[in-house]
Amino acid sequence: MKKNTVSIGLSNPKDITNVGSVMRAAGCYQADQVFYSGKRYDRATKMSTDTQKASTSIPLINIDSLGLENFIDAVDADTKIVCVDLVQGATPLPAFHHPEKALYIFGPEDGTIAQNLIDRADYVVFVPTIGCMNLAASVNVVLYDRLAKSPRAIAGDELIRQSKDVNNNIKVKVKVTAKPTNG
Repeated sequence: MKKNTVSIGLSNPKDITNVGSVMRAAGCYQADQVFYSGKRYDRATKMSTDTQKASTSIPLINIDSLGLENFIDAVDADTKIVCVDLVQGATPLPAFHHPEKALYIFGPEDGTIAQNLIDRADYVVFVPTIGCMNLAASVNVVLYDRLAKSPRAIAGDELIRQSKDVNNNIKVKVKVTAKPTNG
């Protein structure tokens, strides 16, 4: 079994562009699966912003029949529930230590995570911005923060070669600088 597992839960998302962008982020940051609840997002197969086609390899699962409240009951005991929202008393993301196995739950674009989910979470964190961020931007920031604080953060040219667009052949040229003289 994989040591680190990352799942994303979207509470009643409404915008197809945001969900497509969440799927792209899930692919970039190697999330394992994305779950969503609610009836507003019924066109999950038309993700025009999922340009990397992450939805073909990362499951996007509608759990509306269960609801997020019941779904988190089925999450294994090692997986920690992390709610991400602008909630009083939440931990600022820069101070947060990500658990190895996590289900990150994000609220809807035009609302917040339900109080009963906040109460059941192992952690509640927020991105310290002025004003609220877009759903997809929030997912990107949290997943980037997780990556930046992990051993995977140290990467090099091989990762760049695997990840870059085929039209990107630019390289940093080595610059030679003169050493300062004592003088």
